[in-house]
Amino acid sequence: MRNPGAARSATPIYLHFGQVFFGATEKYHKMGNCQPTIVPYEDFDVVADIKAIRKACKGLGTDEQAIIDILAYRSAAQRMEIKQAYFEKYDDELEEVLKSELSGSFEKAILAMLDPPHVFAVKELRKAMKGAGTDEDVLVEILCTASNAEIATYKETYFQVHERDLESDIAGDTSGHVQRLLTMLLQGTRDESYEVDDDLAEQDAMSLFEAGEARFGTDESTFSYILASRNYLQLQAMFKAYEAIAGTEILDTIESETSGTLKDCYTALVRCAKNPQLYFARRLNAAMKGAGTDEDTLVRIIVCRSEIDLETIKDMYLEKYDVPLKEAISSECSGDFKRLLVAICH
Repeated sequence: MRNPGAARSATPIYLHFGQVFFGATEKYHKMGNCQPTIVPYEDFDVVADIKAIRKACKGLGTDEQAIIDILAYRSAAQRMEIKQAYFEKYDDELEEVLKSELSGSFEKAILAMLDPPHVFAVKELRKAMKGAGTDEDVLVEILCTASNAEIATYKETYFQVHERDLESDIAGDTSGHVQRLLTMLLQGTRDESYEVDDDLAEQDAMSLFEAGEARFGTDESTFSYILASRNYLQLQAMFKAYEAIAGTEILDTIESETSGTLKDCYTALVRCAKNPQLYFARRLNAAMKGAGTDEDTLVRIIVCRSEIDLETIKDMYLEKYDVPLKEAISSECSGDFKRLLVAICH
């Protein structure tokens, strides 16, 4: 058990998250009418909540539903208050208590909810790079969809949580054009205005055509620079101009001109520029397709997007796949894990 000072050490990280979170939300709202599924619980009573969680974990067996009924309906800020109050009242770390009571994917998802979303995100980044091999899909999903403010927070939080430098770790775990692109994204210098320059869109479209379709081989540095630096509305204008010049969609060109992780990066950047919520809906669908379910991806997206745009992601999922997201989760997952994810999607 850590001392009370250690329990409080997450507070400054969390406070910084508030500014980033609202910045991200504002960005997504300007891009479209984006709605969360979790908002601050109006009748929040932290003392009642910690008593109910304590009761759910005492005695024979655990009342998992009681835990779901609290944590799935509280905002991240309220969950942090619950964690702090639990420690102060019972001199026990809530994570440790729940770890000893829960197991499997349900435990993973509950523990994810007890971190501020950006802290959980940097833990996922580290996990993706630890040990043999790198889970590039996680790096792409987190870094290619982040705003400049989120990137800055990830770098700062990564150092606070892991005492390591995120840029150095990314550089050490990737190579070539992927390394250069992710390093570029980590500079957090994308134009985030909402202005569109039609002449620049034409120029960029022509540059990409000349860097790809119109030559033998591909000039990846041109693709990386444009996709990593222009604002989303500017990129949308460029995609239209590109189609007029090349007679094909930019995604088709990326498919034929690139491969592997670099193709995944470019595809993620294009899909995010077009519609970030549809990008996440596709990621959720991919996590549930085929044999086995990628539960880590389900947890990461559903927990991290719940206070930003998960309601809108649900709409996109239904529109794209003709199945409600909750139904898809119910058919792929089971038990308390299923009940928790469905509750977060409420």
